[in-house]
Amino acid sequence: MMRTRLYRNGTLKLEDFPAEEISDYIGDPDSTVWLDVHDPESADFDTIIEEFGLHALAVEDARNEHQRPKLDRYRTHLFLSAYAVSLDPDTAAFSVGEVAAFITPNALITIRKGRHCDMDHVVERWDNAPDLAEHGVGFLVHGLLDYLVDSHFKAVQALDERIENLEDLLFEDGAEQIQEVQRTSYELRKSLVKLRRVVLPMREVVNSLLRRDVHVVNDQLMPYYQDVYDHVLRATEWTESLRDLVTTVMETNLTVQGNRMNMIMKKVTSWAAIIAVPTAVTGFYGQNVPYPGFGTQAGFWASTLIMIVLSVLLYVTFKRRDWV
Repeated sequence: MMRTRLYRNGTLKLEDFPAEEISDYIGDPDSTVWLDVHDPESADFDTIIEEFGLHALAVEDARNEHQRPKLDRYRTHLFLSAYAVSLDPDTAAFSVGEVAAFITPNALITIRKGRHCDMDHVVERWDNAPDLAEHGVGFLVHGLLDYLVDSHFKAVQALDERIENLEDLLFEDGAEQIQEVQRTSYELRKSLVKLRRVVLPMREVVNSLLRRDVHVVNDQLMPYYQDVYDHVLRATEWTESLRDLVTTVMETNLTVQGNRMNMIMKKVTSWAAIIAVPTAVTGFYGQNVPYPGFGTQAGFWASTLIMIVLSVLLYVTFKRRDWV
C-alpha cells in the first residue's frame, strides 16, 4: 500500500498519485514529494530504487527489521531509522512500529512495518502547519519526528502513571497485593528496558539533523527542531528516572516483605515463649521424685499459679514491644 503527496512552492498540489509518476516531479527544485510504503514487498523496493536511486546499504537496512534508531549519511540522501511507540494503559504491554525514512533534497520516503505507526497522525501535523510547507523536505521530516517523539513521550507518561498506582499497592497487606506488585513491577521494568532502546538513540538522531552541514534544517525550522530535541531529552531523562524508580519499588517490596516476615517470626517466637512456661512448669511438677508439695493439693495450685503469672507477665512484656 502506497501513499503519495506533492508540494510545490509550499502548497499541496497532488495526493495519492501513482508512485511511477514521481520521476516526473522529482527533478523540479520547487517540488517536494512524499512517498509512504506500508509493509513493502520486493517489487515496492524495486520501484523506490528506480525512482530515487538510493544506496544499496540503506535499502538493505530498510528491508531488514529491528534496526537501531539511527541517521546514516550517504552522498545523495540520508537514511533514518526510528520507532513509533504505543503502550496499553491497562496491561502496560509495549508495542513498537518501525519506520525507515529516506531523506533526499526534495523528497521523503517512509517505509513502515506493522500497524503501530499511523501516518494519518503525521499527515494531520502537516495539514495543521501549512505555513511551514514552503520549507520543503525539512517540514516533512519535522512532522514525522514530532509524531514519533510524541509517541515516546506518551508512553513514558503512561508508564509513570502505572508506577504511581503501583506505589499505592506497595504498603497494603494481603498476598494478592504482594503478587500484584511483583508481577507489575517486573512487567514495567521490561517495558522500560525496551523503551530505553528506542528513546535513547533518538537524542543523537535529532542532534545530527540539527547540524548545518546536513542541509535539512534551515534557520526558520530550527526552533521547531529544537522543540523536538527538547522533548527527546525530557523523554530520555524521564525514562532513566523511571528505571531507577521501578528498581526502588522492587527493592522496597523485598524490604517490606522482609519486615513482615520479621514481625511474623517475632510473634511466633513470643507465643512459643509463652507456651514454654506452662510446659516447663508441668514438666517440673511431673517428675517422679518427691519435691515440695508433691502429692498434695497445694502443689497443684502452686504450679497453676506459677504458670498463669509467668504467662501473663510474658504476654504483657511482648505486647508492650509489639511482638504479639
